[in-house]
Amino acid sequence: MKDATPFLVADRFAAVPAARHRLADFFSLTKPRLNLLVVITAAVGYYLGAGSGFDLLRWLEAVVGTALVAGGAAGLNQVYERDTDGLMWRTRMRPLPAQRLGVSEATIFSAGLATVGLALLAGAANVLAAAVALVTLVSYNIVYTPMKRRSQLATLIGAIPGALPPMIGWAAAHGTLTSGAWALFAIVFVWQIPHFMAIAWLYRDDFRRAGFPLLPVVHPDGKSTARQAVLFSLFLIPISLVPFALHMAGPIYAAGALAGSLGLLAAAVAFRADRTDLRARRLFLGSITYLPLLWVLLIVNRL
Repeated sequence: MKDATPFLVADRFAAVPAARHRLADFFSLTKPRLNLLVVITAAVGYYLGAGSGFDLLRWLEAVVGTALVAGGAAGLNQVYERDTDGLMWRTRMRPLPAQRLGVSEATIFSAGLATVGLALLAGAANVLAAAVALVTLVSYNIVYTPMKRRSQLATLIGAIPGALPPMIGWAAAHGTLTSGAWALFAIVFVWQIPHFMAIAWLYRDDFRRAGFPLLPVVHPDGKSTARQAVLFSLFLIPISLVPFALHMAGPIYAAGALAGSLGLLAAAVAFRADRTDLRARRLFLGSITYLPLLWVLLIVNRL
């Protein structure tokens, strides 16, 4: 009888990369690149809300709790949208449409992450922070996600959970949602519209295949898409200056926020004048530069 040991060793080594691939698939359910911005905004919200009472350990606990809730929400979103994800070129290889993970295990994993995150926020920070995180989770998965298939208004509704992470951080640090928290919410809410209009235009063919009634799909000439980008970029100019008006930041922040807002508006106006992928990509790149710029200015103002 031949020795089976070499085959057992080979099977053991083959199982290692398979396990790594499964871990990578579970990790990808959390949309780590997308949620990095969520985590950063929550971290900034905590820092600004803490004032002179900044606690590094509590800050870390709040950031981790927010990251877990955001990761769980992203996973539950992919469970719900697994069919439409399979229709879109950029999402067809996600773990669920590619059938590398099962629906039940993805649901249990994602719900578990969100539950642990909520418990961590409630225990390590306060109930208010956990409540804001719960509102984020519910509004994203139960309101926005199903609405995407039915109405163009989903973009505005989806901007609400997208703008709540800085309020989670603020609530964790401050214990209340003061005007400063609402100022951060307003900035992120308005910023998301030109940001998403650029994405919607760049991936309009994908969204059309999936049956999402977004503006570039319903109005393929792009005029309404560009108009929304310009309009909300205009709104962002005064809203970005609210932290200065509330004495959360000084003149350096005000100058930087004004310059950044005018730059984003210029990119939106250029897209409206020439509705091409190149202009949309420039608007997208401008938007992902804009928000970190504001956070850096607000943080530097406090140092």
